[in-house]
Amino acid sequence: MSTYLIGEIGQNHNGSVDIAKLLIDKAAKEVVDPLFGQHLKPWDAVKLTKRDLNEELSASAMAKPYDNPNSFGKTYGEHREALELNDEQHFELYQYAKGYGLDFVETLCAIGCLSMLKYFTPDRLKVASRDLTNLPLLEALAETKIPIIFSTGMGGVQEIDNALEVITKHHENITILHCLSQYPSEYKNINLKSISYLQERYPNYTIGYSDHSIGISIPTAAVAMGAEVIEKHITLDRSMKGTDQKGSLAPDGMYRMVRDIRNLEMALGERKKEASESIEAAKIKLERSIATKRDLKAGEIVKEEDLHMLSPGDGFKWAQKDHVVGKKLKQDIPKDEVIYRGMVD
Repeated sequence: MSTYLIGEIGQNHNGSVDIAKLLIDKAAKEVVDPLFGQHLKPWDAVKLTKRDLNEELSASAMAKPYDNPNSFGKTYGEHREALELNDEQHFELYQYAKGYGLDFVETLCAIGCLSMLKYFTPDRLKVASRDLTNLPLLEALAETKIPIIFSTGMGGVQEIDNALEVITKHHENITILHCLSQYPSEYKNINLKSISYLQERYPNYTIGYSDHSIGISIPTAAVAMGAEVIEKHITLDRSMKGTDQKGSLAPDGMYRMVRDIRNLEMALGERKKEASESIEAAKIKLERSIATKRDLKAGEIVKEEDLHMLSPGDGFKWAQKDHVVGKKLKQDIPKDEVIYRGMVD
């Protein structure tokens, strides 16, 4: 099964529709693994974030001076306003992503953000970890009947159960993402085994992982543990201004994560153990067959002490030695040669 990969633009567009479009271009780019010439499935979706600044922070917090290298304004309110795209711009980006066949996911941080539904319907709505306990928002999002993804980086089972109680009054198309809201996430705190726990506790829902670690090893491992959805921040350049840029995947990392996850999906296979047809040539070349330890003459009866094992592997295996031991040779066989079926009675 293919993992649903979400490239989280968030607000890494830095308030620019053009930057957002460039990121969508990167997410839609064909992924080719040159090792075997495989054309791999690219990202499935991109995700943007929409805030309603009237429902964001307290008045004093919005007015607080915001003086740091990642600031886009003198106060935190000015900073946030500079990073916001309006509903029409989100619609423009929705259409742009759809032109590539990508799904479009929206993190809506307030009930007021539902105004964008006048323009388009996102494929999925995302609830950020910060809003897992914002039950009025969850109620409003669930009422739309749009599939919901929610992150659990700031909550445990009680918060998840409360959220599910609200959402399932309206629908059950729900994805639960294990997450750690630490930026960047320290590996010792990630606890990927939570994925298995969530699968067992919530078997009726899709379970995935939203990653804030550096690199691609953790989301790849999450897929190996059964995550069906992966969300990861993406950027054009990790040195760009913005608080999320450094912890995001630049285009090369975007390619490598998709490549490794898609290859992993093929490698996972099935719950069985059989010799693959793909190894037949190597098996013949490298495996061992029953062979002669000395020169043997036609008419001789073969003894076990006359035999040992040599490559290639296209003759009798040791488990088949009864086809050779005690049998009469039909021809001379020099030392260190494989014994084949036509050589013995």
